[in-house]
Amino acid sequence: MILSQLRRRRGRALALALGILVAATGFTLLTSAVTTSRAQTTGVVRHNARSAYDILVRPPTAQTSLERQRGLVQANFLSGVFGGITLDQYRRIEKLPGLDTAAPIANIGYLMVDGRLRLDVSRFLDSRAPAQLLRLKPTVKAGLGSYPAADQYVYLTRNPIAIRNDLMADTGMTGLEQETAAGRTYWVCWYYNSDKSDTATGIDGKTLTPQADPGYNPVPTSPFDRDARSRMTCRSGQGKAWAEIPVAFPVLLSAVDPDAEDRLVGIGDTVTSGRMLTAKDRPVWGPDPFDTGPAAHRQHDYQVPVMLSSHALTSTTLTAKVQRLDAGDPAALPGKLGSPAAHRFVTALPGRTVGTVAADLDKAFRSVDHAGNFDTGGYWTVGPVAYATSTDGLVARTRPQQPADVWKNNLEGTSALLSDVPEENAGTQYRTVAGHASTNCGGHKTCGAPDSGRAPIPILHLVGRYDTTRLNGFSALSAVPLETYRSPQVTGADAATRSALGGRPLHPDRNLGGYLTPPPTLLTTLDSIGAFTKSRHTPSAQERAPVSAIRIRVAGVRGVDSASRARVNAVAARIHDTFPHLRVDVTVGSSPAPQTVALAGGLTVRENWTAKGVALRILRAVDTKSAVLFVLVLVVCGLFLTQAALASVRSRRTEIGTLRCTGWSAAEVLRLILGELAVVGLAAGALGVLLAYVLGALLGLSHSFAKAALVLPVALLLALAAGLLPAWRATRISPLDAVTPPVAPARRAVPVRSIAGLAQRDLLRARGRTVLGAAGLALAVAAFTVLLSVTFAFRGEVAGSLLGDAVVARARTADYLSVTLTLLLGAAGAVDVLVMSQRERATDLAVLRATGWTTRELARLTLYEGLGLALLGSLTGAAAGLATVLALGEGVLSGHLLPVAAAAVTAVLISTGLVCAALTVPIRTLTRIAPLRILTAD
Repeated sequence: MILSQLRRRRGRALALALGILVAATGFTLLTSAVTTSRAQTTGVVRHNARSAYDILVRPPTAQTSLERQRGLVQANFLSGVFGGITLDQYRRIEKLPGLDTAAPIANIGYLMVDGRLRLDVSRFLDSRAPAQLLRLKPTVKAGLGSYPAADQYVYLTRNPIAIRNDLMADTGMTGLEQETAAGRTYWVCWYYNSDKSDTATGIDGKTLTPQADPGYNPVPTSPFDRDARSRMTCRSGQGKAWAEIPVAFPVLLSAVDPDAEDRLVGIGDTVTSGRMLTAKDRPVWGPDPFDTGPAAHRQHDYQVPVMLSSHALTSTTLTAKVQRLDAGDPAALPGKLGSPAAHRFVTALPGRTVGTVAADLDKAFRSVDHAGNFDTGGYWTVGPVAYATSTDGLVARTRPQQPADVWKNNLEGTSALLSDVPEENAGTQYRTVAGHASTNCGGHKTCGAPDSGRAPIPILHLVGRYDTTRLNGFSALSAVPLETYRSPQVTGADAATRSALGGRPLHPDRNLGGYLTPPPTLLTTLDSIGAFTKSRHTPSAQERAPVSAIRIRVAGVRGVDSASRARVNAVAARIHDTFPHLRVDVTVGSSPAPQTVALAGGLTVRENWTAKGVALRILRAVDTKSAVLFVLVLVVCGLFLTQAALASVRSRRTEIGTLRCTGWSAAEVLRLILGELAVVGLAAGALGVLLAYVLGALLGLSHSFAKAALVLPVALLLALAAGLLPAWRATRISPLDAVTPPVAPARRAVPVRSIAGLAQRDLLRARGRTVLGAAGLALAVAAFTVLLSVTFAFRGEVAGSLLGDAVVARARTADYLSVTLTLLLGAAGAVDVLVMSQRERATDLAVLRATGWTTRELARLTLYEGLGLALLGSLTGAAAGLATVLALGEGVLSGHLLPVAAAAVTAVLISTGLVCAALTVPIRTLTRIAPLRILTAD
């Protein structure tokens, strides 16, 4: 009986099979896509969740308001944290169970390192002149600013110049130049470089005694006194000359535990010369290695072991215009340069520009070859950048210009300004800068009474250099800027800023108060901290609690799985319980989160900050999204088939009544209907296996064959589940009622004067059929709106970080596939009801055709009915979807009300268009209406 019914009603069977095929295949593919997307997302998160360390312990004052409100940590934030954790606290944390490595870092301050930039100016010389002078007018370019630097001079003579290194005991100086000309000797470059007082007290014609000269090392009038920083290079030879420009670099000195640092980031593998610091390195008390006086009178100092970066980690270039000076008679030059009036004479000389030279200041940093290049008479600490929020992102707040007092120190018993402040410090300020001057005379008895109870300034002992580019890398999606040694990655966010930067990233410069500061470039050991902090004139809180942060790697952590999270949380809880006032952050699963920052001058940059806990938020969000997708797709597919089965049973009302009248029981009718659905479901499922396999392979879904095989049982179960309610309703109809055509009660006649009016009356007359057709489409549009809201919520939850953006990009295909196929299923259900409705109304259509209606008029009637049904269902669904989203709250809506509303409107338009387009099928059947045959049969 079942096979006979299917053969006789092939059209109805094929329509039902097509519905089951679409629903089963769509459900299997959608769930497979969601599962695959979830697996890929989880894989991406777990693969990229591990960064340099798992827990970061900081002082309580290190957390900014932005971090408290939005979980964002500023890039390279450690450059603004100087102390706050005691060494005793670190030692106790280090001994807690569950730790693999606890690596402290104590930022002490920025020291000045002196280098020399050597520029070849040979091509600008006059090969015929026996002696000549060149003037260089340099400008330094750093980031977004350019700054004029002090004029530099080159003196080249064919007379011999002797370099005197044997005068240290008498003068305190080495490398003095002495030129012999016409039987006389001249101390060339001395008066210009050191004694600019126009007095001769330092030279008696035979003995050079610069320490007795009141003009020795002239005191600058301001931190940026270019005249005091102007220098002359004197050379003997022919055709070859260099300008040696002194360059000062502020380098961040940080103390670390060498062994822990090596275990954490592999710092030992980055050594380029010398050796790595060891746990045995500590300050050694002994004679000053740079004091060449008698042994009994040598000063004693703490000699502190340090490692210096092989690169400055700042980006500054120097460009200089070269002028050839009209110096007059070459034979008179030695006498003029060896006289007290040398400075006044040289600076007044006219010159003609003959070219330019340029170089990167990193070349000067690489020239640092011994600890004598370090000035420990003062060091500086800086504060963090303050931000305000705006609709476009963040705004970096500027600060007043640095006061001159910041650059004073007490070296040699004076309170003089530093003479080598980098030019960039005259630029825009974003950070506070605090100076920490040394004790009077550095605590030495040879130059007066030292500060009571304070230590002498230390001397640095350079044991090696290291290259931070050799550090072990971490995933770009989770390599948070908390790795200590990386410079911030900042690029122009708009065309104007990119043009100002010359298309290059913005790097730190030598401006201590600037927006970006370099990471640590000078390392020492924890035992050396006191040699610096106790040698300052004024004690500070940093002396009592010098550690800036403790980076912790937990033992047994492999990623963000539950066991690893439990281990990390357990260690974090122990630290918090031991020291409740310290800031304890779980950094595992953090990711760079690009932020747009407005700087002074209308410029805007893009900077990678750190978003904490991104991985865990992603995993929670993907679990929620997957569950919602599963439920909604299952409901839409199930109701689509239920709708189709109800329409099919409704069309067989008379047939079922006839069977009941001939003695069929209710159970037999139930088995007949379910049997037909089972056979159709098996046939559709068999075809769906092949279709799902092909589509799964094209979509790149994992385990596509195994997932495709599920179409068969899914199709069977969906067909039987969808047919239960219609089959049960069929058994509840009495036999006589089933074979009697339903009679509608008479109502007041309402004239109909248009085809659109007739379509409206027809929809209102058969309310049940209209509701049935609109229900499926309404559900699809509502599901579409809710699914899109969930997708927006998912992206809003995880986007904004590099890891979250990568996950969103991978999840995009599955999300769009889910919402699109859901809408197609709803539209297909509405069209199926329209087709069934047309078959039910075959007699009505035949009457209209017999009374003179044309095919075009009948097509317009069908189109208007379909359009009304589509608008009713889609508008109802959009309203229901938006109401559901609003009821679920801001957590699901995620601030995307306008996009979701726009998506709902789009769903209305698409669904209406799909239904109208699908009406071509029932409209084409109107041409085959035979009024005589239909009315005779009725």
